[in-house]
Amino acid sequence: MALLLMPKATAVWLVDNTSLSFEQIAEFCHLHPLEVKSIADGEVAAGIKGLDPVLTGQLTREEIEKAEKDPGHSLNMAQSKVHLPEVKRKTKGPRYTPLSRRQDRPNAILWLLRNHSELKDAQISRLVGTTKSTIEAVRERTHWNSPSLQPLDPVTLGLCSQIDLDMEVARAAKDKPVAVQETGATLLPAEVTAARSKPPEAPEKLPTFAPSAPKPEEEKIDPDSVFAKLKDFKPKE
Repeated sequence: MALLLMPKATAVWLVDNTSLSFEQIAEFCHLHPLEVKSIADGEVAAGIKGLDPVLTGQLTREEIEKAEKDPGHSLNMAQSKVHLPEVKRKTKGPRYTPLSRRQDRPNAILWLLRNHSELKDAQISRLVGTTKSTIEAVRERTHWNSPSLQPLDPVTLGLCSQIDLDMEVARAAKDKPVAVQETGATLLPAEVTAARSKPPEAPEKLPTFAPSAPKPEEEKIDPDSVFAKLKDFKPKE
């Protein structure tokens, strides 16, 4: 179904130049009848210039006259005399590259191989618009212009957009298998090994004190024996 061009401007013209009812104009312009009434009252679309649907080929004069005579008649859009073929977007195959850009494709391939090695040949072919044989020749350095090739960003060269490049890189990262970390024994750092091989230091010895020798018991003195010895003592002459 064809869409009406500038519905409010068309409604303004129909209100000013025809005797169609608000309901007929609202149905044709896909508006509410109250909105069409507000346009007629000057409350809505005051600054919009009317658009003649007859000149734009959206409505015929005969259709307007028929609707003016019959308030119950719905306006039908005129069929376009020019048939425009539908443009089908190309989703498969290599991207088309202008002639002025084709000489830069090997440089872009070299850039992709160096900076995004996870990309597959099919992805590079879609981005740059080349063949797998050319990609292989650039990778193996067998391309006829290999000595002069320089890695250049394909986005900067205009061969692809940044969005397309990011999408392909994200897709390649998603398809890439996840690396499994090994949990086996690993070598320890030299500091840890040296610390383990060093013998433990002996704890610091605390000073020891030998127990004191028991004091000899004091000899008990008998006063009588002392005086007896004094009596028997004779001084030397």
